[in-house]
Amino acid sequence: MDLLNTLVDKGLRREQPTREEALAVLATSDDELLDVVAAAGKVRRHWFGRRVKLNYLVNLKSGLCPEDCSYCSQRLGSKADILKYTWLKPDEASKAAAAGLAGGAKRVCLVASGRGPTDRDVDRVSETIKTIKEQNEGVEVCACLGLLSDGQAERLREAGADAYNHNLNTSESTYGDITTTHTYADRVDTVQKAHAAGLSACSGLIAGMGESDEDLVDVVFSLRELDPDSVPVNFLIPFEGTPLAKEWNLTPQRCLRILAMVRFVCPDVEVRIAGGREVHLRSMQPLALHLANSIFLGDYLTSEGQAGKADLEMIADAGFEVEGAGEVTLPEHRAHAGGGCGSHADAGCGSHEGAGCGSHEGGGICGTAAAAPSAAEPRTDLVAVRRRGAGTDLAPNA
Repeated sequence: MDLLNTLVDKGLRREQPTREEALAVLATSDDELLDVVAAAGKVRRHWFGRRVKLNYLVNLKSGLCPEDCSYCSQRLGSKADILKYTWLKPDEASKAAAAGLAGGAKRVCLVASGRGPTDRDVDRVSETIKTIKEQNEGVEVCACLGLLSDGQAERLREAGADAYNHNLNTSESTYGDITTTHTYADRVDTVQKAHAAGLSACSGLIAGMGESDEDLVDVVFSLRELDPDSVPVNFLIPFEGTPLAKEWNLTPQRCLRILAMVRFVCPDVEVRIAGGREVHLRSMQPLALHLANSIFLGDYLTSEGQAGKADLEMIADAGFEVEGAGEVTLPEHRAHAGGGCGSHADAGCGSHEGAGCGSHEGGGICGTAAAAPSAAEPRTDLVAVRRRGAGTDLAPNA
């Protein structure tokens, strides 16, 4: 396809595709899908080789958020039966982080629900960052605390934070349909504050909320303009008890096209498959590694993910390798401070709230031995509330 040859050439030169080219990727047929993956894979390998960066979420404070983000299980008015707890102590957070690092993660993403941190919250998280870094040599830390006030990003940087995550989530034109308690401009402002403070900025999107192809292209082009080091791509988990519980709009093929489009528009950026990969990509997850160079290990914020052991096996079986702690994630022209984080903002670093797969309590690969539902049926069986790890007495999935 001339389109794909053009997009590969542009990606290798870091040249932005046109909106029409990005839309054309989303409009490709299933017969063309493997060609699309192969083309975007060339761009991914050019900038990142066959390395996969592993990230680990620690939910510092879960639930009871005053914001009304429709996709979020922690939102105001949510009836989702999620874990609810107040701030973890620094040692508790460090212990949770250590489990992920032992599983191969090189970055820990510290998340707290809420509109944004108070100055006291920043003090609390700063102490947690220092504790984690003292007890886990070489770890990268990303903070995801919501909207930032003046000076807060600088204080997090001084405490040792490497990155800050805050997602745009959807296009500016449709943002008001998803959230009313803050604005798209508020989100842009927080990403810019992180940049200005010298933090590695991380900002991405959530696909599957009923948006159009034009909306997806709009938000990814806006992200490129903001120039974050990492772009997490979340796939909506229609969590029961939230306004979007009935929005099952994604197929594995659609998810792969979205990831390919993001890679073509942001060729040299850390693209992370974040919340929802197990639910929507399912058995096609290994193909997505040809498009993205980063994933989350284990569970998400309020929902279960694929077993950490299965994540590592999937990476190895697909012919990729886990990025080592001493390796720099970003290409040389972008590299600084460790670069890249990944998530949606209110839910926190690297995953949108409903993310997770519903593997059983013992871990296990996404799904069960039961007869597989038809592709057209919503896979509600793959959504399970997190009941282990941070905020519980049970061992984490890492």
